[in-house]
Amino acid sequence: MTENSKGDTATDLQEDDAVAALAALAHKDRLAAFRLILTAMPEGLPSGQIAKDLSIAPTRMSFHLATLERAGLLTAQREGRVVRYAIAPHTMRGLLRFLTQDCCNGDPTLCLDFNPFPCR
Repeated sequence: MTENSKGDTATDLQEDDAVAALAALAHKDRLAAFRLILTAMPEGLPSGQIAKDLSIAPTRMSFHLATLERAGLLTAQREGRVVRYAIAPHTMRGLLRFLTQDCCNGDPTLCLDFNPFPCR
């Protein structure tokens, strides 16, 4: 694990873990769910709300959310009968680090404007 400027730790993903994370995201419903949950960081969203917001049957959404959780991209917290899913920021940052670690051929000045977490 490595620490970033915000004091968070990021998982240094190995190739197999990166492939698993990318495979989990390589479905339109899972990608839509991941992007929706990103908007609710750090609290996350209940699975029923995710299904409703994306107009996906709850049982099908549960399958997709479990796939993202197994890939380490989401965490699940049971709150009574409700399961709340949140982004696992350390894995997300680790995946971005894995994808960009060789960026700019070792010259960081070429990537000065690259920010994987822009604020709007």
